[in-house]
Parts: sequence; structure tokens; C-alpha cells
Amino acid sequence: MYNNKKVIVVLPAYNAALTLEQTYREIPFDIVDEVILCDDASNDNTLEVAKELGIKHCIRHEKNKGYGGNQKSLYNKALELGGDIVIMLHPDYQYTPKLIPAMVNIIGDELYPVVLGSRILGKGALKGGMPIYKYIANRFLTLTQNILVNHKLSEYHTGYRSFSREVLEGISFNSNSDDFVFDNEMLSQIIYAGYGIAEVTCPTKYFEEASSINLSRSTKYGFGVLRVSFCHFLQRIGLAKFKMYNKPEGKN
Repeated sequence: MYNNKKVIVVLPAYNAALTLEQTYREIPFDIVDEVILCDDASNDNTLEVAKELGIKHCIRHEKNKGYGGNQKSLYNKALELGGDIVIMLHPDYQYTPKLIPAMVNIIGDELYPVVLGSRILGKGALKGGMPIYKYIANRFLTLTQNILVNHKLSEYHTGYRSFSREVLEGISFNSNSDDFVFDNEMLSQIIYAGYGIAEVTCPTKYFEEASSINLSRSTKYGFGVLRVSFCHFLQRIGLAKFKMYNKPEGKN
């Protein structure tokens, strides 16, 4: 708990058996109350490793639903369990769990309702081994997005994210894509709804066991990001309306 707020870490897992334990052991359980893992139909023994580690809340997708589909299951479960602060941490050890206290403090002290772990602040991305083509694409897409959505972030593509309960209940994340562009749709919804976003510098690691999408999937993701950004722009200036920006059912 932090300031009487329940803290939940969610782990979107796919073939994470080799790195899950290292990630899990570094989670600061002095403030984290629950951990939820969703195994998106892995081909390895991710689920067995999770159970051996004592992760009580494990979800198993019998068919692969995609990165976005995985997150939907996790956020819905976190809300069901009463999470007030929800941190998404990749179990491939690409992002360090040691930043969780800083992210929790920012949300728990009501400074910002959303915190992103940025690989771009400082020089962490290239030092950590981010492929140069991904770095260039990241910078191009981020510049374009900042212009179209009228915001200013160092990057929109980090997988290290923390949210208050208010944010998760205030946007229609269940209507988003089940693919990787889910992350950008979610940030677009958050910005459009007017929630503040903080960023903290995050070191990152690229290594063989860390999950990463190939060039073909990266290209598809890039075009998806541009689509979301143009939709946001049209919605923002009143030339179109998109359902993804509607409030969830039951919310005014």
C-alpha cells in the first residue's frame, strides 16, 4: 500500500519463462500488494514458472490475443481486485522494477495520474542497445505525434507505464486494438481526456531473451501509430468523432 492506495503490478507475458524470475525478484513488495500475470498462450513454461514463484493471480489465454488483448485482461483484473495504482511491467526484464517506487510515489501523492518510464530522456535507449532503426523511428513518430495530438512527451512507445484507477476507469481501453498499437491508442485517449502524464528516465536493456517485434511488425505498428495520431487530430479540431474517445459505459 501507498497512502492507503492498493498497488498492483501487472505482467503481460509471452514466452517469458527465462526472464520472469529475475523480473519478479526485483519487484519492491514493501509497497506492491498484488502481482497479476497474463500468459498469452506462450509456447514455453511461463505459467509454470509464475506458479512456482507464488504469483497468485495468473490468467491464461488459450489462444494468443495479442499484446493489447493481454493488457485488457490485466487491467480488468486489476480493477476487479481493487487496484488504485496499476503498474505495467514487462516480464522480459527489459525495464527495471526498481523504478516502481518512484512511479508509485508520483501517482500516490497525486502529482500525476499517469507515469511513463521513458527510454529517451537522457541516453538510455542507445546505451541499452536499442537498434538504431528503432531509435530513429521512435524519434520521428514521437515528433509527429506531439504535433498532431498537441502534447509534449519524450516518447509514446515505452512499455513501462503506471496508471491511477481513475484513469483506467475513465477511458475506453477495452475498445482498443488487441495488437501493439493498443499502447498508442491508450495514450491518445488519456491525452484527449485531459489526464496529466509524468515521465521518469528509465534505463533499458536489449538482449536475446528480451521480447521485441521484427521489422515487419514494427512497420505495421508505425503506420498504426500514424493512424491513431491523425484520428486524434481530427477529433481534437472537431472534424470527426471516433468511438475510442467516448467515455466507458456508465461514465458521464
